[in-house]
Amino acid sequence: MASEEELFSNIDALLEEEPQLPPPAERARLREAAGITQVRLAQALALKSTQSIKNWENGRSEPTGSRLAAYQRLLRGWATKYPATGTAPAAAPASTAVTRPQVPTMFTGPAAPEAPESVPTAPVQASTTPERPAARPSSTSRRPVEKKPAAPALDPRFPHGPLAVLDGDGSAYGTGGIVLECPATTVVELVEWTLRESGFGAPKLNRYGKDSDPLIVLTAAAAVRLGLPERLEGHEQRRSLRLPEDHPVVKQVAKAKWQLTQRGFGPWARIYRKAQGRERECVQLAILSWDALDERSWPGVSDMEPADIARVLGVYAQRVITPRGSTAVSGLELMTALRPPTKPERDAETGNWVSSYNPGSLGTAPMDPAPPEATPEHPVVVNSGWTGGFLNEEAYQWVRSVETLTDEECTLPLAIGLDLNTAFLAAAARLVVGLSAPDHFHAPKFNPKIPGSWLVDLSHIELDSRLPSPFTPDGTRPTGPAWYQTHTIAYAQELGYDVHPIEAYLRRETGAYLDPWHDRLKNAYVDTLADLGVTRDLDDRQFLAAMEQHKQVDPALSAVLSAIKATVKGGVGKLRERPQGKNYKEGERWPALERPTWRPDIRAAVISKARVNMHRKLNNMAKMTGLFPLAVLSDCVVYPSPGDSPLNFLPYAASGKPQPGAFRLGPTPGLAKLEGVQSMLWAVDLMEKGLNPARHIKGGDAVLDEGE
Repeated sequence: MASEEELFSNIDALLEEEPQLPPPAERARLREAAGITQVRLAQALALKSTQSIKNWENGRSEPTGSRLAAYQRLLRGWATKYPATGTAPAAAPASTAVTRPQVPTMFTGPAAPEAPESVPTAPVQASTTPERPAARPSSTSRRPVEKKPAAPALDPRFPHGPLAVLDGDGSAYGTGGIVLECPATTVVELVEWTLRESGFGAPKLNRYGKDSDPLIVLTAAAAVRLGLPERLEGHEQRRSLRLPEDHPVVKQVAKAKWQLTQRGFGPWARIYRKAQGRERECVQLAILSWDALDERSWPGVSDMEPADIARVLGVYAQRVITPRGSTAVSGLELMTALRPPTKPERDAETGNWVSSYNPGSLGTAPMDPAPPEATPEHPVVVNSGWTGGFLNEEAYQWVRSVETLTDEECTLPLAIGLDLNTAFLAAAARLVVGLSAPDHFHAPKFNPKIPGSWLVDLSHIELDSRLPSPFTPDGTRPTGPAWYQTHTIAYAQELGYDVHPIEAYLRRETGAYLDPWHDRLKNAYVDTLADLGVTRDLDDRQFLAAMEQHKQVDPALSAVLSAIKATVKGGVGKLRERPQGKNYKEGERWPALERPTWRPDIRAAVISKARVNMHRKLNNMAKMTGLFPLAVLSDCVVYPSPGDSPLNFLPYAASGKPQPGAFRLGPTPGLAKLEGVQSMLWAVDLMEKGLNPARHIKGGDAVLDEGE
């Protein structure tokens, strides 16, 4: 049985864990009563900015160490001079141990109560991990101080969410509004704190996958605090930015037995140790001032406050994946996270669990493409001396000949651009692709259910010159035999033409590899649009009105939407990543080729289906309305119009419902939205100059992202 001395010692220890400061609202009241500004207080406490004072006064963070002692002394003095009216110290009810009501109280010392008994406590929401008020760490403790209760965690291993944005004063802003005190002053300390104490990370997206590594985003001030340069200069290309191997921080990482990936210490640095058993030790860093968040994919995010950046990235992590690099990298890694290459399986002979192939995935080994699916510099092409041509399955870049314009079209006042929502994502739905290596066949019979590359002559097919050819990216008629992906040939059959392949590279094992990728990104896109006020239940007029205003509703969520769209296009582009660097020589392998996800045939299948989908709608529009497009660029098409709205020319049934098969307005992938409106004279002038009106229809000399 414990002695009285031991019991009293334990009680004293508990008392030491009581909050050391009055509630945040009282801190602000005392400062204002003394007539001191936040700026002056920050200077007195030797803080770099007033943000820390703001955090202390709104409950987001707490001071530590010598600043805590100085702040205590100051507040104690102010409390004596400016006592709160009508408050008296009283014992707090037991239930206030979980949530502290923000009411004025006097500061009377370490064990001072925080609220009078009459103040009701807020109900505590059930969680997988109990929430506790922030406790001041001892001088030797490195436990994170939770400044604001986190939202209930789905996984108790990661109570603070997937990521944090670290500011220069050591405040780590997480999702759900939490802020933790990060004591790290070096990159190595930051990695150790993140893995051992922070509670950051995210559970795996597939039962056979891996948990997402925690992401720590560094502001410019945080980077400098950790010994990193504020900016990296002297490189021609952004993607080549990295610290030299002799930089002190790189040496510190190596000395502490941590490793960097092959891309080194750049804007997205991944620091890890080889896994011991099932435990993975890896932290992803993103450095804002090194342009980690590309403005094209994350518009305006780098200029936001840390808490807002954490919100943007947190929503993306929840709906898509914890960022692991550019949106293109994240899009590619999402494929693997949802379709892990291996799964555990019990060995029938030994009874031990072994790693085995996960059906429906791309496996763990890289796979060489067929020669026509490769790029000209690929070893398969160079080493074999291949001269038989290549797949040219790319997105549309077509401008109609001005000679085909009618007088009636030219007298229409306006040109309207329609943009298909995430056209590549819509094409990925229920898309069957090859999972095994290609086999070569001579004079095979065409089968639209077999994914692959076919050498076929489609030059005999003559279509309306006012429409682009569905078989070439520039919309011109084929001039002879060429390589096509299965969907392109199947569409020729759909149009009523016979096809007779000369040869083909086909895959025996097939599957809808991209289905879970499509489903997750579709939900992310639709849910984010709905949060911005663009929901599925809107009629077409309401939809157009909502789309006109959605970017102003919430800039943070608007940035998330942009990142989701960039993830789709960038992920598809990464399937055929080309070699980088001026020192590359044709015939050499490049790093991307070592990935099982280097699959140009899958990329070709997505783009082929997207282009076919576009042509099918163009063709149906001509049949239903007699209207022909002026230009097409990727997923944007421009039509002449009598009015300034798509409602002036899109086909509707007598019931008022959109006609199936043509372009339809709506918020889901594959449906259309208004891209821009210009005068018909403006469009014809560009066409006469050989320029594409779809590239500029949005205004501001806009250029559409064509996929990679």
